[in-house]
Amino acid sequence: MKLAIGSDHVGIELKPIIIDYIQELGHTVEDFGPFSSDRTDYPKYGKKVAEEVASGNFDAGILICGTGVGISISANKVKGIRAVVCSEPYSAKLSKEHNNTNILAFGSRVIGSELAKMIVKEWLDATFEGGRHGTRVEMISDIETNC
Repeated sequence: MKLAIGSDHVGIELKPIIIDYIQELGHTVEDFGPFSSDRTDYPKYGKKVAEEVASGNFDAGILICGTGVGISISANKVKGIRAVVCSEPYSAKLSKEHNNTNILAFGSRVIGSELAKMIVKEWLDATFEGGRHGTRVEMISDIETNC
């Protein structure tokens, strides 16, 4: 799987740990910044990763900020993105199986690196189930298109 990753200045210390872990799992990953701990604005990175995923350049994305909330809200403004914030593995797994999420977000002030790895693993290993869930994802897309 080809993944895009981004963060803000708060998530920058956790990001290389997650990049290394993704590579250990056999996936490729490209970092869309930032590349220093200087204060920055998470919407820029949420938007950039989301655009890369929505365009089909990447299969999925991972975003990290203090809580995961702000950066995921930014990503969800891009058409075709279904970003989820997770602080535990079970929701990450079900978000993919039931909601076909294409971006995973979490907060470096909320979870540590080992829990982040467990969340990433469950999310990457999960597969969208389709069926009744597919109908619901289509309904979400209709809202996005018609509002």
